[in-house]
Amino acid sequence: MSDPTTSGQVAAPPGGRLLAVAKRGAEHLLWGRVAVQRRLEARAKGGRPAPTTVPPTAVLTDGATWRRAVAEAKRLRLPLHRDLPKNWDALGAVAAVLDLADDGTRSARVMDAGSARYSPVLPWLRLYGFGAAPGSLIGINLEFGSQVTRDGVAFRYGDVTDTGLPTAHLDAITCMSVIEHGVPLEGFVSESARLLRPGGVLVVSTDYDQDPPDTTGKVIYGSQVHIFSPEEIRELVALADRHGLELVGTVDDATLAHSERPVHWSRVDLDYTFILLTFRKR
Repeated sequence: MSDPTTSGQVAAPPGGRLLAVAKRGAEHLLWGRVAVQRRLEARAKGGRPAPTTVPPTAVLTDGATWRRAVAEAKRLRLPLHRDLPKNWDALGAVAAVLDLADDGTRSARVMDAGSARYSPVLPWLRLYGFGAAPGSLIGINLEFGSQVTRDGVAFRYGDVTDTGLPTAHLDAITCMSVIEHGVPLEGFVSESARLLRPGGVLVVSTDYDQDPPDTTGKVIYGSQVHIFSPEEIRELVALADRHGLELVGTVDDATLAHSERPVHWSRVDLDYTFILLTFRKR
């Protein structure tokens, strides 16, 4: 899970110094593997098919669903996120970029908003051949300081509501498990719409439940834990539409239902699920 906060605030390392060190180690292992794997696959000249398990807009309905996504990621030789359910929304995000933003040349410019250097979306896109041009794969987060580059992917300080990037600069934006951490939705959505070219894609995942549990007193990363309700998801979709971002799929009652709460966050002792939303810029 990435660690953004509201605009203008710098988050403390989530989980303390020891966890931060562990995440740094995971980061170096991940990107080392990506670099080696890319070289080996280039020699073998064998491509990988696009993911098909996760639709562009969906709810993680049960544990079997994220396990299918994990199995597909393994078949596709994609390094897994340690928090296994997180591979579900990452796989859906990569599939959406490949299907909706890529013209076959792997030249799309993609930003991961509220990124973490150990999370899977940008490494997976790199393995699919994106990022050959400098600056075409970037991750931004309020926690980042000076720019760090991992296998050609640039990670730098950035505010998801005010990136400073040129208008219509991006083909796709991913934002995984970020907006529930106090992100101002109006600012995030309007900035995303400004950054995307016509036809560009925004893929967002967030914590969700059809009947959200009580999160009173549960504070993480400087803000109260928030789990989106069906009504709040519909409001987010309406907000995006007002900014020219059209949902790919539907958020009807059937889509928003789930039979299990397959995600457990041990730090706050909550059970819930994830939702993935994909939008296209009109």
